[in-house]
Amino acid sequence: MKKINLLVAIGIAFGVANGNAQDTLSISKNDLLQKVTENNLQIKVAEKSFQSAKADYRQSNATFLPNIKLSYTGISTTNPLMAFGSKLNQEILTAADFDPALLNDPAVTQNFATKIEIQQPIFNLDGLFGRQAAKAKMDAFQLQTDRTKEYLELEVSKSYMQLQLAYKAAKVLEKANETAQGNLKLVENYFKSGMLQKTDLLNVQVRVNEIANQWQYAKSNVQNASDYLAFLLNEDMTGKTYKPAEALENTIAIESINTTLSDSRKDIQAMEKSSEAYQKMAQSSKFGFLPRLNAFGSYELYDSKFLGTAAKGYLVGAQLSWDIFDGYKTIGKTQKAKADFEKASVETEQYKKQSQLELNKTNRQLLDAENKVNLSKLAFEQSEEAYRIRQNRFTQGLEKTTDLLMAETQVAQKELEHLQAVFEYNFTKQYLQFLTK
Repeated sequence: MKKINLLVAIGIAFGVANGNAQDTLSISKNDLLQKVTENNLQIKVAEKSFQSAKADYRQSNATFLPNIKLSYTGISTTNPLMAFGSKLNQEILTAADFDPALLNDPAVTQNFATKIEIQQPIFNLDGLFGRQAAKAKMDAFQLQTDRTKEYLELEVSKSYMQLQLAYKAAKVLEKANETAQGNLKLVENYFKSGMLQKTDLLNVQVRVNEIANQWQYAKSNVQNASDYLAFLLNEDMTGKTYKPAEALENTIAIESINTTLSDSRKDIQAMEKSSEAYQKMAQSSKFGFLPRLNAFGSYELYDSKFLGTAAKGYLVGAQLSWDIFDGYKTIGKTQKAKADFEKASVETEQYKKQSQLELNKTNRQLLDAENKVNLSKLAFEQSEEAYRIRQNRFTQGLEKTTDLLMAETQVAQKELEHLQAVFEYNFTKQYLQFLTK
């Protein structure tokens, strides 16, 4: 059994050595919040989605801005119509060109044309509503991005408290290990003196091994919590470990929190903006039945030589177009847009009710967590007093070894339960603030 204890001690020393081999970086909560806003991948994805929606909105500028095209065309033809038209555009047509023989069988004719075309929308009501829909969609993605940042702040705060809890748990188990080692020495002396049986010594040795194992798991949890923080910050933490600059608090601060669901919450506003976008799309489809009025114009340069500009001409006009019937395409599009809008409205209402349900649930959880903190604190204090009494009685030979071990186990267990209860309360309070933000 001494050999087993030696192996355990070597294992603990090896674990400590590995911990020291890691680069430990002290970091504060404020530093984490700043870094997550700059580096988190989820935030970057949300920002790219917003930029995509913004690009869609910029495309809608075509509703009122002109479309300008420049083209240069060169042809060589013996086609009668093209040859006659090319000479006419080049302003080189003569009376001889009206000879039927030349008209029917013209010589090779070359034509080089430079053309500038402009199309200007004047009245496209469906396009205006489509632009408003794109604007509402862009605003929705902006609000979603802001809400994502708020959620990541909550997640970082939670992860930071988990890291604090992991370090505190490791410290508690380290203290429990020292206590167990002290009790082991005491029992070994009693055993050598013939005051205790072999089974008592074995029970204490088993307890020491259990504590050593739990301590090792606690150190692994420290690394796991540190790795998750590194993931949130999008940093490579190979060979490194975060250490919180602030220690975990073992008390709670009771605060009055408004538990009314606010329509100004960014995710709810994003849902409403999304519903508004569908509404504008439905209106855009509806106004697709109206005629469209567009102006157009062109300026043209012609010559029989490359890059020549001997002949010039322009064209201006306006077009009123109206799709009378397109095989139910517009009707079906309007019906679909209306159904999408109604669906978005129902989803928004459902989301609000789910959010209120979650808010009510979290509010009750906060009250339960407060009660749990108070009870776990009382249990921890009572277990400490019980262990002190049993240890004094054990040294006087008035307590069994099993009772001492049970009291010792209970102290560490109740302290960890109290720390966990404090963590749950603080996180629940922050989550409640997030839900009412």
